[in-house]
Amino acid sequence: MIFAVQALPPVEAVERTDRKSQIAHEQLLVKARSGRIDLYFLGDSITRRWGCSDAQYAPFLEHWKKNFWGWNAGDFGWGGDTTLNILWRVRNGELDGVNPNVIVVLAGTNDLPGLLGRVDAAPLLGRRVAAILAECRSRAPKARIVLTGVFPRTGTVGELVPGVNSELRLVAKASKVTFLDVNKGFTDMPGMLPDGLHPSVAGYQVWADGLRPLLSRWLGKRAEVDLAPAPTGDPGL
Repeated sequence: MIFAVQALPPVEAVERTDRKSQIAHEQLLVKARSGRIDLYFLGDSITRRWGCSDAQYAPFLEHWKKNFWGWNAGDFGWGGDTTLNILWRVRNGELDGVNPNVIVVLAGTNDLPGLLGRVDAAPLLGRRVAAILAECRSRAPKARIVLTGVFPRTGTVGELVPGVNSELRLVAKASKVTFLDVNKGFTDMPGMLPDGLHPSVAGYQVWADGLRPLLSRWLGKRAEVDLAPAPTGDPGL
């Protein structure tokens, strides 16, 4: 007897409908069509805070420039995004026509609270991230992609991180992208994640140190000038 194999349903993207997120998306669409972007960062608030123009995160922007100036880096993070929100943004123009040489993805931490108690938490999150990687690949087929493992978190949701990252490592292999896990660096010194979620400048340096060998190999020496578009900020401020 031959049994039919039921295909998994496609991953459905979810649009953020609050006005601030809609304005932010419009700003990121403009950014995607401005300047030159060879290094494209995609993610949630952890990514956004690193390279945004908000005055309260000015030290992070200076740190961003210190590490990426000359590689034409564009920050396409937005606060509060789940993987499904990030997927929607990619499907709705934020990567269209950019053609970066490298894409760095950090996604999933905002999904964790909704996955508590689910036995399929890691595989489900893996499917969502795989969908993001597939969309990135379809829009930038020549780009090298780095999937960064979910950073450590305090509290109960943090207990999901090791299993999720084990799954994401498999997703990266299946998607033929590079997996980067820098979490050991966050446990070596105090103060890396002051609110239990978002990195301090020292925490961002852990991420930068993990990325640097890959970026140096793929992008070469940083130029003295930078052609990336100007950073965007929170439209609610």
